[in-house]
Amino acid sequence: MAESPTPFIMDGHVHMINRQFYLGGDISDQYHDGQVDLPRMRKGGVNALFFSIYTSDDYYANRFEWKQTMMLMDLALRQLEKNQDQIELALNASDIERIYKSGKIAAFLHLEGAFDLDGDLGLLRNLYRLGVRTTMLVAHNSTNHFADSCGSNGKWAGITAHGIEVIQEMNRLGMVIDLAHASDATIQQAVAASRDPLLYSHGGSRYFVNIARNISDESVKAIAARGGVIGLQFGNSMNNPNYVEWLAKHKMAHPAAPSKHTTTFTKIEAVHAAVAKEYPPRPADIPEEVRMPADQMVCVLDHWIELVGEDHVSLGSDLDGWPALAKGMHDIGDFPVVIAAMRDRGYSDERIRKVAGLNLLRIIRQVTERQPIVQ
Repeated sequence: MAESPTPFIMDGHVHMINRQFYLGGDISDQYHDGQVDLPRMRKGGVNALFFSIYTSDDYYANRFEWKQTMMLMDLALRQLEKNQDQIELALNASDIERIYKSGKIAAFLHLEGAFDLDGDLGLLRNLYRLGVRTTMLVAHNSTNHFADSCGSNGKWAGITAHGIEVIQEMNRLGMVIDLAHASDATIQQAVAASRDPLLYSHGGSRYFVNIARNISDESVKAIAARGGVIGLQFGNSMNNPNYVEWLAKHKMAHPAAPSKHTTTFTKIEAVHAAVAKEYPPRPADIPEEVRMPADQMVCVLDHWIELVGEDHVSLGSDLDGWPALAKGMHDIGDFPVVIAAMRDRGYSDERIRKVAGLNLLRIIRQVTERQPIVQ
């Protein structure tokens, strides 16, 4: 029997740059800890990724979010330029295909957390000019001034009138709207307001783990009905009901639970110092007897495919964003474990190609390749 071909792999959510921002170093360094670097990407066969820049909630709480985003963007672009022999910025699907064929990794710039609490459209356009082609609508686990997050009490019952303007401007520019971390109402209203398909870049299913951070079946159906894509996060906390039961039994907080408070700082350097303590990322310790096999992640994919079909499902690992991984997985170099689990489940080569990367490539092509004019 002929060996199945290696699929094109695009990860829809990988934490990049933050480690280097707080601890120094280079994305081409092979670290002994954490989950992501260029050598391990190549080992895992990752061909493209949402190069995700994460502004944590403390920056929003102290109104340093825009400055921090710009500092991270500066480092991201410098790192991409420095390592251009291995990884290259992609602005659309055609770029991704060209970079892939050249043997390099394609980096699709993505913001985790809204670009600005107020949703200033001029700042959004400047991000587009710098090469950002996808951003989250909400401010991570915090509600911003135009859209509710799943991690806070609904202030707007979804999105505001200005939130609709943000969506329309992202549509006009050709930017992929990411609904991860959004409330149910925000997801439903954003889908209704957008002329383009939308992405839920990384999360699990509430069918398996019933937490607000996971996506409901109703929201999966709404996103897919408009041509969108739902991405699977790789962590036990999102996908493993046995782990969640173990946490409850031992009266331990769920790792995805949002923080109940933030600290007030007057200088951004103080926020840097506080956030730096979280690096390098340290996934939660899980007893091996309750750690999920990779097959459990495929169970979640099965559920979504049964709901909406194989054209609307992708992978968004959240690596270096603190996910505790399945048995046999430690970092981005272990992507073949996920591919093998899909094959063991009986997925056809065509289905694996769609889930592993082609569904993400399709939505990027639909949204970005209208050649918008920035004014």
